Amino acid sequence: MQARLRPDIEARTPQAAAEPTVQAERLPLSGERYIAYHRRNHAANDLNEKGMQLQRQLPGIVFLGGFASDMNGTKAMALDAYCAATGRAFVRFDYRGHGQSSGEFTDGTIGAWRDDVLTVLDRLTQGPQILIGSSMGGWLMLLAALARPARIHALIGLAAAPDFTEELMWETMDAGMRARLMEAGRIEEPSAYSDQPYVITRALIEDGRQHRLLRGAIDIDRPVRLIHGQADVDVPFSISLRLADHLVSEDVVVTLVKDGDHRLSRQQDLDRLLMTVDELS
Repeated sequence: MQARLRPDIEARTPQAAAEPTVQAERLPLSGERYIAYHRRNHAANDLNEKGMQLQRQLPGIVFLGGFASDMNGTKAMALDAYCAATGRAFVRFDYRGHGQSSGEFTDGTIGAWRDDVLTVLDRLTQGPQILIGSSMGGWLMLLAALARPARIHALIGLAAAPDFTEELMWETMDAGMRARLMEAGRIEEPSAYSDQPYVITRALIEDGRQHRLLRGAIDIDRPVRLIHGQADVDVPFSISLRLADHLVSEDVVVTLVKDGDHRLSRQQDLDRLLMTVDELS
């Protein structure tokens, strides 16, 4: 039996593939470690010549990608274009061990990637933020909101996958896979998106248990929108329904897309996402 959650790797749009790649900036960490990111600031014309605000600043947006994905996926780039057109602050970045950031993917854990989100929030953003989390990013946005409640304006989960290391990995493994994982410290799983297998580590599973959320009330009292495809074969849409039940916020809306898959990257899915951002702004 295979673990259900696969890397949330997205196809690039033809337009994105044709455009020259802009070099990512690097947010230095300790030693030689760094987080690669792209950032857009609020439009300069939101301020007058004295630097004073002319109109209400809209909340900034931070995109949190999925397991083994990077910041150049379809949803991230659609949000980048939207923020460029509307003069909104926006950050997309790669967790350590992902994309252009330093580190090895196999060294990563939910706690470490949560810390990356908090570092980005603390050092690259100002004021209230809308966190948009795709798949694993939906888990990380919840953990970040619990750690930095004063910085959160709203949350948008796209096929959010809290607790996936336990429910969609460990609990779907047979006894042989579990034994190999515990003894060797890692197992390799075929990827539907790459010729290279992806790796599940014992550290990922054991650390994930320290951050599980779907066992009690989740003390987040901000607007939350959860969008989930009913044709998602990687993360059951029932997880978004359960998440809504656990959140203490009364302002929670779940949108089920009958023919939506895990990626939610079709044009109609992107349009729905941008409308949701507008609604929450």
